[in-house]
Amino acid sequence: MKQSFLLFLMAAVLTACTSRQPAGQGGGTAVAFKYARLIHVENLDDGARLVSIDNPWKQGQTLHRYLLVPYGAVVQHQTEQGTTVVRTPLRRSIIFTSVHAALVSELQAQEQMAGVADAKYMKVPYVRQALADGRLADCGDGLSPLIEKIIDAGADAILLSPFENSGGYGRLEDIDCPLIECAEYMEQSPLARAEWMRFYGMLYGQEQRADSLFAVVDSCYQALCRQAASLGHGRSTLLDKQTGSVWYVPGGRSTIGRMLQDAGADYPFAADDHSGSLALPFEAVLERAGDCDVWLLRYDAADSLTLDRLLSEQPGYRQLRPVRDDQVYACNVMTSMFYEESPFRPDLLLQDFIQIIHPDIPNPAPLRYYHKVKGPPPAPPQGRGVI
Repeated sequence: MKQSFLLFLMAAVLTACTSRQPAGQGGGTAVAFKYARLIHVENLDDGARLVSIDNPWKQGQTLHRYLLVPYGAVVQHQTEQGTTVVRTPLRRSIIFTSVHAALVSELQAQEQMAGVADAKYMKVPYVRQALADGRLADCGDGLSPLIEKIIDAGADAILLSPFENSGGYGRLEDIDCPLIECAEYMEQSPLARAEWMRFYGMLYGQEQRADSLFAVVDSCYQALCRQAASLGHGRSTLLDKQTGSVWYVPGGRSTIGRMLQDAGADYPFAADDHSGSLALPFEAVLERAGDCDVWLLRYDAADSLTLDRLLSEQPGYRQLRPVRDDQVYACNVMTSMFYEESPFRPDLLLQDFIQIIHPDIPNPAPLRYYHKVKGPPPAPPQGRGVI
């Protein structure tokens, strides 16, 4: 009777994000993820956790398997080949991406970072200050990290993003340090990607904080979806811009593609089944999306983008209807926290999308990431061919 009462109390204090499911493959109790589909976690009876990450590029295969074991505890479970033992909470982690550094700071585990890669791209205030003070090691370029710096930092784990056909991680695989493959960006919905923060909370001993934060994100995102639905059909929307000879547009099943649909946008590539980006020539984008109502793009510069500069990059942009109608909005990823915030706070980005896609919303809040691109209206195009 006493045991049943204790179990009832435990169930009562757990949020929906931490609800449990029947025993999983490891013989433990599965942690229920509400949206994420690529990650599976089992709580084992000795306090350890078995984590399995599906390979997003090879259906039915596992990308990586981890056994999370508390510091000081004896590893009691036999691990299958390919299973990495990780001692938690992490104390001296190395982080390769600014988005994960930002999340770790949000979870108030920043003191558990020992170093970062690609330091020049890190905009998180704590990271920048700690690098300047020498409290964080600069581990060099993410594609060719300084192995000696990582070893000297006493790293107990390295957080990095996997890529399809990457060929492995080179010398990083030769050192005795767990590689945490952060594959959340391959999830097929914004909330599924954001829910991975619960896994990172487990790594850093901040599970309750992560669960609470995700509950807020989930609630805010769903409220915004209801608002967008109440506003009816939104404007047709083109995204991003040409890079070199290729225009990368989000696939219909990508997190950004799904977010545009949640905002009520008419997205020309919504029916596409890619969870990543589509690499298209300019002509293909012009043909399929040149008559969209509004154009949202991202750029990287020290100052604000102007229409003149945008047209100097590709004169063919004059043929896009949003350019002719003065409906171009841009996000400067150098001066904003777009990449640092939006993966785990998709509600903040969705709010921008809704306000731009539904321009008649009364008393809209200031845009967080995007700004209207300024400049004189371009001269009318002379035809549909690329200028």
